[in-house]
Parts: sequence; C-alpha cells; structure tokens
Amino acid sequence: MSEMFENKIKVKKFDIFSFIIIILTFGLDRLSKVYVINLIEKSQSELFINDFLNITLNWNTGIGFGLFSLNTGIMYNIISALILLIIIYLIYLMVNGDNVLKLIIALIIGGAIGNLYDRLTYFAVPDFIDLHVGDFHWFTFNFADIFISLGIIAMIFKEILFSKKA
Repeated sequence: MSEMFENKIKVKKFDIFSFIIIILTFGLDRLSKVYVINLIEKSQSELFINDFLNITLNWNTGIGFGLFSLNTGIMYNIISALILLIIIYLIYLMVNGDNVLKLIIALIIGGAIGNLYDRLTYFAVPDFIDLHVGDFHWFTFNFADIFISLGIIAMIFKEILFSKKA
C-alpha cells in the first residue's frame, strides 16, 4: 500500500514540475518578446549582434516560422482555435504520459501558450531572432518556437531511442 502511495507522490511531483516548466517557458518567452518589442520600437531599427545573428522584429500572422501567413480574420481565428485545441490535447497527453513525456510536452505547451497569447493579444506573433549566413536568412523565430522545436525533437528522440519494440 505504501508503494502505491509513494508512486502517486512521485507522479504528483512530476505534474508540479511540468507545470513549473510551462510557467517558466511561457514567462521567458513573454519577457523576451516584451523586451525586444520595446527595444526595437524605441530604436526603430534591427540590432546587429554578430555576423550570424540579428534581432529584427517581424509580426507573424501565420503558424510556426511564418508559414501560412494570413490576413483574413476567419482563417486566422480558425487557426487560433485549432492551436487551442492542440494545446488542450497536449495537456491530456502530458497528464497521462510517463514522467519524461510530461517534461517534454511541458516545453511544447509553454511555447504554444506563449505564441497563442500573442495571437490573442496582438493578432500576430512577434518573431525576432534572425539567424543568417551571408545573404541566406533562416525563418525569423522567437523563444516559444525554440521551446516547441526542442520539445518535438526530444519527443522524436524519445520515441526512437526508448520505445518498446513489439
């Protein structure tokens, strides 16, 4: 009986830790976006960091990395609602997943909530990290995109490396 009680406590600790990860990723994303928005609006220019990195504010009305950018209200709202449904599904997966999956999905949820918050607040997501080599520029992105991408990569590695072979 005490073993079952100890397992429930361990699960609860991971649930709390997952919730903390969601709050931290969301908070870091918000702080970075507010800082960059204020900085860029005051200086009216992009910031040159080095030969490979600039801070450039771009307002993204699409989904990840500016894909499917839309200016029509109905499609924008449908995509926003779809993102909310995906977040709800991810919460379900997190609650029912193993401890490692909880932490991985918490990263994704924190980033997704950060971008959804921007979609609802600004009607666009502020992207500002501009990686480039010479004239080749990667899609501009933000910290929420980094958390989502890291979570997805970790989930893929977890499935490949640790899935039980049938």
